[in-house]
Amino acid sequence: MNQTRRSLLATLAASAAAAHLPSRVFAQADYPTRPVRVIVPYAAGGGTDFFARLVFGAMGEELGQQFVIENRPGAGTNIGAEAVARAEPDGYTLLLGDSATFATNRSLYRKLSFDPYKDFSPISLTGRFALVLLVNTNKLPVNSVQELIAEAKKTPGRINYATPGLGSPFHLATELLAQDAGIKLTHVPYRGAAPAVQDLVAGQIDMMFIDFATARSQLSGPIKAIAVASPKEFAGLPGVPPVAADFPGFEAWAWQGFVGPAGLSPEIVSKLNDTYRRVVARQDIRDKLTGAGIDVLQSSPAEMAAYMQEEGAKWEKVIRAANITLE
Repeated sequence: MNQTRRSLLATLAASAAAAHLPSRVFAQADYPTRPVRVIVPYAAGGGTDFFARLVFGAMGEELGQQFVIENRPGAGTNIGAEAVARAEPDGYTLLLGDSATFATNRSLYRKLSFDPYKDFSPISLTGRFALVLLVNTNKLPVNSVQELIAEAKKTPGRINYATPGLGSPFHLATELLAQDAGIKLTHVPYRGAAPAVQDLVAGQIDMMFIDFATARSQLSGPIKAIAVASPKEFAGLPGVPPVAADFPGFEAWAWQGFVGPAGLSPEIVSKLNDTYRRVVARQDIRDKLTGAGIDVLQSSPAEMAAYMQEEGAKWEKVIRAANITLE
């Protein structure tokens, strides 16, 4: 990972913990004058939905209008994203998307009905989820990434790994590891994280990357965390080394951000960005987010746009090398 990219992420994570700057004076100071619709491209009850209801609920209180969460799952976030890309750029339809929406789907899908770089107005990055590499030591008796690689090289393809779905951040993180290490692993995709984790615990699966919030509840018996995908040791799992200790530059996150349709006025973008900063500066909000395993981020619209481009370019190489395609 280049120094510019690492500095950007460090700045975003650090700035999220800092006090917000005083609000600007806007030409459209009366916005919003009616409820704002926030499309979440996942089903209710997941991490993205939790974040949306907590943070946008508080933003609505700040701005004096309700932010209504509308869940539109399907097609790897594309259904919800398309609805926002085609909406009027008036500030009353927003999208809380993620790394799939803004970075990887453009390379994964043969046809995409929107362009993540051209059809949205970035507002701010919002959070990222640390990824943890778990193994079932009854089935795969290894204690480190190097031991895992040694086992994989003995019989290429014998070791299998689960993911919550094709093209998910967990799938791509494992492909990146396999490519960096020069090993062959067998992918077993599931329809969601829960059944994948169940089979890992049951010994049907050897290993998997999963988010920290899920991983920490599974660390007992034969399930062991042998590495994290963050560039440094993760505070929530002291003593568990990063994959980057063996492969410098290795880094993978599941991350999120919110946008409006392309053409959203700079005044509305700025007002939403400032309101978001105020909300995530509140200790009660931060405690709930970090308690859910979310590393809170905030950024300028330009920083979010740059990060989308960087992540898109990075994962496109992994996707092309692994020949992953979705319809």
